[in-house]
Order: sequence, then structure tokens, then C-alpha cells
Amino acid sequence: MRRRSILLALPLLALPRLAPASPREVLEAADLPQLRAVAVWRDGEEVAARGFGGFTPDRATNIKSASKSIVSALAGIAIARGLFSGTDQPVAELLRADLPADPDPRLARLTLGHLLSMQAGLQRQSGPNYGRWVGSRNWVRAALAAPFVADPGQGMLYSTASTHLVSAMLARASGRSTLALARDWLRIPGFAIAAWDRDPQGIHLGGNQMAMSTRSLLAFGAAYAAGGQGVIPPRWIEASWQPRTRSIFNGEAYGYGWFISRIGGRPVRYGWGYGGQMIYVFPGRVPVAIAMTSDPDQPSARSGYRTELHALAGRLVAAL
Repeated sequence: MRRRSILLALPLLALPRLAPASPREVLEAADLPQLRAVAVWRDGEEVAARGFGGFTPDRATNIKSASKSIVSALAGIAIARGLFSGTDQPVAELLRADLPADPDPRLARLTLGHLLSMQAGLQRQSGPNYGRWVGSRNWVRAALAAPFVADPGQGMLYSTASTHLVSAMLARASGRSTLALARDWLRIPGFAIAAWDRDPQGIHLGGNQMAMSTRSLLAFGAAYAAGGQGVIPPRWIEASWQPRTRSIFNGEAYGYGWFISRIGGRPVRYGWGYGGQMIYVFPGRVPVAIAMTSDPDQPSARSGYRTELHALAGRLVAAL
């Protein structure tokens, strides 16, 4: 039986912007079984939003590691407000109470920038080590006690523990929770964090287990696409999008919480969360942001699903 057109549920204003390519593209999107919602922003306004499989663009979902881009934004605002000295802010200066009894000398050289670019050099606490790490009594201390497998500033070692240390630094420097900072500092129209898990000490998990709607994720990406909207410092956006290292998994460049690539023939910066939680920002004369949320319990990298989402983003941006 032929699938009924889902364009019936799209806002009317979306049709002229996406025609004639959008009917085919959005119908193809409905054929991705993991996909829950897509929302598109172009040059100042949302032009389309659609949910799939009973989900809506306004239903909160776990955006997983796409939240690392949000933690990066908070770090940039903290620098602008003087809470951090800059990306050269020493980690040990703020987290001294959580250092091991006999710390590796390299911890003294570890900086905020190393954490944000995934160049800390500490053993990864993502992948096979993640469960043991979040099962520890103190996630910050466990992260800082992990052995160095490289010097700070060397190759990329993708680790949620790194962005969790950023969350701990934000809380320590401000005396407030990271969630409170996000709700105060990221006053972006349409943006809201619905829920965010915390560690045993009450520190919000930097880089995972954050819930928001697809439209909220889109609002965050749109703020970057629009130059910060007076919320995110433009200099921080520029710094975040400078290649700092390269992923050993997909070969793409990485900045401060953002992957840097090309999709659909255009430069793109994107945040990616397990399962296919995506925020794409296409800078340029006519900026575009695309948010996608998916089943957070299914893989997206090794299954090829993330590649399908990249392809969908490319088709959508080409249609605008």
C-alpha cells in the first residue's frame, strides 16, 4: 500500500519554500524507520517541521551527544563573562579538589580547550568504558584519575567525560548548576531544555542525557547560523568552527563541540548524538539550520543511518 503524503501535516508556509523538491525529500524521510522528527530553518524563519511514527517536532527526546555543542556554547559564554580565562583555562585550577592524590603531571597542562576539542589525552570514557565510568561514585574524579594515553593537545579521543569535566568547571566557577546557567544564558526564542541527568554529586552530565524537542534543537542551531543572536558570542562561533583535530572514526575535522565537513556541496558544522540526533548548521549568505531526532536506542554510525541522515540534509539544503 502506498504511503500517504505526509505533507498534509506541514505548515502551509513551508510549501513554497521547499517546492518543488520537498515532496520527494520529505516522503523519503518518512522511509527512515529510526527518524522521529525533522525541522528546518532558513534565513530567519522555520520553513518546515514534521514528526514521524507518532512523534512530533515538539516532543522532547534525548539528544545524546548533540548536547556537546550546547556545552561548548556555555563554555564560550563563560569566557565572555570572565568566568574562564579563555580556552587556556587550566582544568586543575577549578577542579583541584577532585584531582588524584598523586596526579599525573600532565593534568597541570590540561586546559578547557583540550576538553572541548577532545584532545585531553585521557583514556576515553565513551564506548566500552562508558558504563563503568557512569557507574562510579564520582564521575569527575574518575575522569581525572583515568590514565593518559596521549599528551594533552595530541590526537582526538572522543570522550563524554571530557565535556562532563567542562560541566563541572562551569558549576564550580559560577556556583550554579549547569542547567541553571543554560536556562539563564541561552535565552534563545524556542529553545528549552526539558530534562538533564546529573551525576552522584549533582553535576549535570556534560555531553549526554539531555532532553529537548526537535524544534528546540533547531532554535539552538539557528542561533549559530544567525551569528549568535546576541546570545552566543560571534567570536566563539568562529573559534568553535576552526578545525582543531580530526576524528579517527569518520575522518572529519572537529572544533569545539562541532564536526566540520561539507554536505550537499556546502560547508556544514554539525553536532551528532547517538542514534541520529543531529543539528546541522550551513553558514553562508543564506544560512540554513536543520535538526533531526531519531530513536536514541539504535546505533547510527556503524549501521549507516548517520550517512542516510547526512544525505537527507544535503537534499533538503539543496532544495531551499
